[in-house]
Amino acid sequence: MFTDSYLPARDGVVNSIILTKNQLERLGHEVIIFAPEPWDGNRETGVYYFRAVNYKKYPGYSIPMFPTNKCEILRELDIDVIHTHGLLFMGVRSMFAARTLGKPVVVSFHTMVTDAAKYYARLPIPDWMTTRLFWIYLRELLERADAVVAPTAAIRNELLSYAPDMNRVDVIPTGVDCTRFCPENDGSIIRHRYGLDGEKVLLHVGRIAWEKNLDLVIDGFSRLVKEDPKARLLIVGEGPAKKHYQQLVEQKGVAGRVIFTGFIPDDELPLVYAACDAFTIASKFETQGLVALEAMATGKPVAGINYRAIAEIIRSGQNGYLFEEDPASCAAAMRSALDNADIIRPGAREFAKSYSVEKSAAQMVDLYRFAIEHKKANLNGKIF
Repeated sequence: MFTDSYLPARDGVVNSIILTKNQLERLGHEVIIFAPEPWDGNRETGVYYFRAVNYKKYPGYSIPMFPTNKCEILRELDIDVIHTHGLLFMGVRSMFAARTLGKPVVVSFHTMVTDAAKYYARLPIPDWMTTRLFWIYLRELLERADAVVAPTAAIRNELLSYAPDMNRVDVIPTGVDCTRFCPENDGSIIRHRYGLDGEKVLLHVGRIAWEKNLDLVIDGFSRLVKEDPKARLLIVGEGPAKKHYQQLVEQKGVAGRVIFTGFIPDDELPLVYAACDAFTIASKFETQGLVALEAMATGKPVAGINYRAIAEIIRSGQNGYLFEEDPASCAAAMRSALDNADIIRPGAREFAKSYSVEKSAAQMVDLYRFAIEHKKANLNGKIF
């Protein structure tokens, strides 16, 4: 597996890689990670690292831009398939390695890089032109792959509109661990830590970045607390836009009701979900929204934006409530989620269970088998 981000960074891509790797290994497969050199110097046994430089526009992330001998290492490892989770530097490296070694490539489309480019890769040209250039590159990457993984049907359809000649694209969501995230978890220690006993708690988990659309969450919440003074917003995570959002809650006059926890260790996350009454997400950037599924697995309703992947996983009145890109709509969905938490709990849990890690891993193995046969057919000059 090639990836542009890995531990100690924590994001949806990293979580997906770890979950998939662990389940594939339980099935008896061997998974080898190729990742950028960690900025904190902590190297994981069994991971092959690329020398990298820190990306100043996004602290905690690195760019693996130096020459490497990884093709020789891949040849010695005698791998069967290359699965790239990175669309940029590592995506290109994986394609070159596959071509050199005659190995099949599977690409997972985790990140809408075209949406993030205006924040972190701004070029001296109009945004529409940047987007067009990125899609020209992405189309080449996707159509050269033996198979592509889309986390949701919404993303599959979007990819097909830009890269219609992909060999095969399957919807394989990252599974959620419904044993680890479950209604039986006790979040009282988290509530006590942040002074939330007796309050109505809305939770947001994820990178605190501009593309996550937290402005809408905060605008909606500032309306909600006018009707329900007991409401509190717990924002879990770190990111480059944290200072901006801390200033925003001050401007909105809700600083006393919004708590920024900073980074919370992975082993405490199940307790964090258990501590809330409802979860909220306004990101239009998501290709799946794993955090929303983790909240549902814990039995929590989700108030989410009616866009892309989030719109696909929320069933209003069954596992949560959808809202439009409007503060009043957002506030109404948050209020519905908080007021109907007990009613929604069983439906949220059942929906999350349909996204099991076991099912996702089995689908991935089937796609790997297809990619291997597809590559063999191409190498033999046959039409597959």
